[in-house]
Amino acid sequence: MAGNGEEGPEVGEGELVAVGNVREQDRYLPIANISRIMKKSLPNNAKIAKDAKETVQECVSEFISFITSEASDKCQREKRKTINGEDLLWAMTTLGFEDYVEPLKVYLQKFREAEGQKDAANKQQDQQDASNAGGS
Repeated sequence: MAGNGEEGPEVGEGELVAVGNVREQDRYLPIANISRIMKKSLPNNAKIAKDAKETVQECVSEFISFITSEASDKCQREKRKTINGEDLLWAMTTLGFEDYVEPLKVYLQKFREAEGQKDAANKQQDQQDASNAGGS
């Protein structure tokens, strides 16, 4: 029912549309990434219809925006500019996704440990490079 001034334009299947000043391809995660994640959950010979991929793409992108918006509101109330992992977990609990919070806490902890190890290795390599450069 486009044309009454209240709704957006009618769009044919597969067309990209701007919402506000944001293009569709900038609002959604890449369809190739969505497809790859979906395929990991299926048998090798399974096929996924294009409309199924697009539907999941929209849902996942909306979910991320929903959680991030809630976390952003919290950060603004606390006069902070950076959203961190705890803010996202808080938002998920607040919005009723508490069943996902514990597994994500475990993932976040493991991720931070891996990042710490990677940072330590990079620092050690930088120190070695500096000492090798000074000794030449």
